[in-house]
Amino acid sequence: MWALPFLMLFVFADCSKSGGSTGTGGGTGGGGGTPTNDMDVWITRPDQSSVLAKQAVTLSFAATATSGFPVIAVDEATSYQSVDGFGYTLTGGSAYHINKMDAASRASLLNELFGSGSNSIGISYLRVSMGASDLSASVYSYDDMPAGQTDPTLANFSLSLDTVDVIPVLKEILAINPNIKILGSPWSAPVWMKTNGSSIGGGLQTQYYAVYAKYFVKYIQAMQAKGIRIDAVTIQNEPQHGGNNPSMVMSSTEQANFVKNNLGPEFQAAGITTKIIIWDHNCDNAAYPIAILNDPAAKQYIDGSAFHLYAGDISALSAVKTAHPDKNLYFTEQWTGASGSFSGDLNWHIKNVIIGSMRNWSKVALEWNLASDATWGPHTPGGCTECKGALIVNGTLVVRNVGYYIIAHASKFVPAGSVRIASPLTTNLPNVAFKTPAGKKVLIVLNESATAQGFNIGYNGKYIFTSLTPGAVATYTW
Repeated sequence: MWALPFLMLFVFADCSKSGGSTGTGGGTGGGGGTPTNDMDVWITRPDQSSVLAKQAVTLSFAATATSGFPVIAVDEATSYQSVDGFGYTLTGGSAYHINKMDAASRASLLNELFGSGSNSIGISYLRVSMGASDLSASVYSYDDMPAGQTDPTLANFSLSLDTVDVIPVLKEILAINPNIKILGSPWSAPVWMKTNGSSIGGGLQTQYYAVYAKYFVKYIQAMQAKGIRIDAVTIQNEPQHGGNNPSMVMSSTEQANFVKNNLGPEFQAAGITTKIIIWDHNCDNAAYPIAILNDPAAKQYIDGSAFHLYAGDISALSAVKTAHPDKNLYFTEQWTGASGSFSGDLNWHIKNVIIGSMRNWSKVALEWNLASDATWGPHTPGGCTECKGALIVNGTLVVRNVGYYIIAHASKFVPAGSVRIASPLTTNLPNVAFKTPAGKKVLIVLNESATAQGFNIGYNGKYIFTSLTPGAVATYTW
């Protein structure tokens, strides 16, 4: 009968941003005497009294679990997908704000974001737009022509606008982490290739399929010439949403035809090993990528499918995995909005983007925009006006918003090359576990309930008893 009073004692202990009690283990870990600390824990609470703070608490493994409380048993004997990384989209706007910083402030921030030190969060994966996204200051492609003119030989192809901010920032990031993986996604083809001649909506004219495939090759080769390797590309950002600026619509049949007849063969002929990823849109339409993968001629060139979660359920990733278990899954975008709350966004995104995507076979988990200003700019005319950056950057001033902590709870502890391992789904305690390349175990747990939750963490037949206050997220490592 000691367990409940004991739980009450530590659940309601005073905590601060610099650390605090979260509970304790049920044993000494060393056979007697002073308890040894067998596990470290970092916690973020919805009231921000603790934000990615390492807790000053001793957690020791014991021979038995505390009865009456659930057990999250981490089992490295059962493994799932390998992890490519966690991160953001480095939008044109993000690069603009970061590049405006003075050199020392920029270096400090980029080391915090992409470094491997104790004060870094270890971002290991970035998405970039091929040409403008809607969070660029203006609409552009790499081959813009005067109205009425075309360029089927791509003689006018140029990365010039990306050389202002995006490429310089990427080069600084690569100097910090040369192994970071980069995904390129187009928001639109050049308007002269499109059915409506506009940056908004419209489709790709069939007469330009071959040219557009060469456009991808030129992009990959031009970036490589700048020292930037593009690990993967998606064919089209949100191909069923034609209302953004820029945007372009593609059906599953069109994507399949483009891959099998143009993009795949063009990559093969050019010796391009960059991965081809389809869909890159919401979880409400698993039928779209499945239809493409059902075409063997297209499937042979495709690495996997990418998803966002503005509609549908994260389990859609597993539906695609079940249909095509030999293909990979990627979670490539989710925004936090200007009107969202820290507590609400922390809970939803940790549950769905971090835990949910990983438990449904994703190799990456990416939030949307890395950096914005305090008014969520810049953006294109008609682009997103409420997309909150993970950071607000204003000169030397950097504000860390909820998106920073959502990603950091994974990226800081789960490097590329980690493998998801087994842990059970537990009521009120969504969780996901990993084994890192160095052999460390990592467990991310969210208390999504409105009351404090005590639970046991089990590993190799031993147990640590701990708890989380309502809405808190914790990363445990051992």
